[in-house]
Amino acid sequence: MNTISALTAADHDEWLALWRGYLEFYETELPAAQTELTFARLIDGTELHGALARDGAGTAIGLVHWLTHPATWSAGSYCYLEDLFVSADARGGGAGASLIQHVRTWAQEAGCAKVYWLTSTDNRRARELYDRVARHSGFVQYEIALPATPAASS
Repeated sequence: MNTISALTAADHDEWLALWRGYLEFYETELPAAQTELTFARLIDGTELHGALARDGAGTAIGLVHWLTHPATWSAGSYCYLEDLFVSADARGGGAGASLIQHVRTWAQEAGCAKVYWLTSTDNRRARELYDRVARHSGFVQYEIALPATPAASS
């Protein structure tokens, strides 16, 4: 049985191991300072929110991060599920679905109009889950990377 709980400062080391697994999965590296800033923002809970999934033994096996933002098509905010990761040995055990449900419940209680997220087109295993719990929007994402500004890098 998986349990989901809000991320706390005491979860740092377990969160960090999962975060590193997530970054490795997406073949991405971030500076240590960015990782620590992310964790601090998650613990603060003002801009970013986070939760961990734990297995029956209490071991952290998954993480989820989300944020909300105003929307032009709705009076309610949208909830963007930014990061979702379950450790490889725990996949298929329901933790991913539980983490998504946790965000959905949180968003509904916060008055959000919808929850949405992105994933890689070749992330087949995750997309099988996503197809069960959500509707594919059909949209394609584009992005423009911008250079760091002094305000953004501090």
